[in-house]
Amino acid sequence: MESSASFGVVLAVLAFLIIAVNALVVVAVLLSIHKSDGVGLCFTLNLAVADIFIGVAISGLISDELFSSVQPTQKTLCSLRMAFITSSAAASVLTIMLIALDRYLAIKQPLRYFQIMNGLVAAACLVGLWLLSYLIGFLPFGVSIFQQTTYHKVCTFFAVFHPRFVLMLSCVGFFPATFLFIFFYCDMLKIASMHTQQIRKMEHTRAMVGAYQPPRYPTDFKAIRTVSVLIGSFTLSWSPFFITSIVQLACQECNLYTVLEKYLWLLGVGNSLFNPLIYAYRQKEVRQQLCHMALGVKKGLTSFLLLFLARNGHPERPRESSCHIVTISHLELDG
Repeated sequence: MESSASFGVVLAVLAFLIIAVNALVVVAVLLSIHKSDGVGLCFTLNLAVADIFIGVAISGLISDELFSSVQPTQKTLCSLRMAFITSSAAASVLTIMLIALDRYLAIKQPLRYFQIMNGLVAAACLVGLWLLSYLIGFLPFGVSIFQQTTYHKVCTFFAVFHPRFVLMLSCVGFFPATFLFIFFYCDMLKIASMHTQQIRKMEHTRAMVGAYQPPRYPTDFKAIRTVSVLIGSFTLSWSPFFITSIVQLACQECNLYTVLEKYLWLLGVGNSLFNPLIYAYRQKEVRQQLCHMALGVKKGLTSFLLLFLARNGHPERPRESSCHIVTISHLELDG
């Protein structure tokens, strides 16, 4: 009971952080879209919304962990909650793939990008993405082999869904998505490296004729770092859960359900907290908007403090500080 209560507290903290951080990103992205009207920002917005849904979905499990002995959860309700979590997680993963495809096209086909990825195509992609996500999440309701035959009134993922469902998600969804994800960014890195070599050749030619050459920045190292973070966060968050689930299916006597449900599943869900830090905060427009929002909150607090001090006979004016935004390369931002 104590272990279940501790897990419920961890879920509560994680759900709060996921919802709060992604909600902040949603506000910043909406304000940025209003200014720039970019398609890529719409995908970032969709990613934050999908991650908010994950936070809301796991919030429903908190009461199950804290009060399961008092009021056990019905199997149908537990299945619906797990299906909603799976659908939201699928939407988050598919949005990551959509962001990768969008930026891949922007680098691979820079002249035709706005013809390929216009507003209508982006809207169709997002609608199809959510339909596919809910089809994946609620698939066990229509396929009996993906359901557990027994239920012990403790709501967990494997209490209602069979490991065969995770095997299907791994073979059809996770591993192909991971390979495509790596391919997109590795190919973008290859293109960026070719561009860097061309720039260096041009600089060398200008140096030979004595022409002025502007300073060159190591954008290739920045791109490698960005690609490593993007791929590493996604794969390290979800691959332990899927790989261990396959091991559990192959070895029925191993009994790895506790590790899967208490640790590895939580690590995968925690990717929804990493996403806004990687995909949103590394974008210049969103980062600038977050800074402006922080300045607005600070000005409001400063005005309140000045009014409070004036009413209490302390006219001192607190010092103001500015927000400095460091602009990094386009490749790192969009990598």
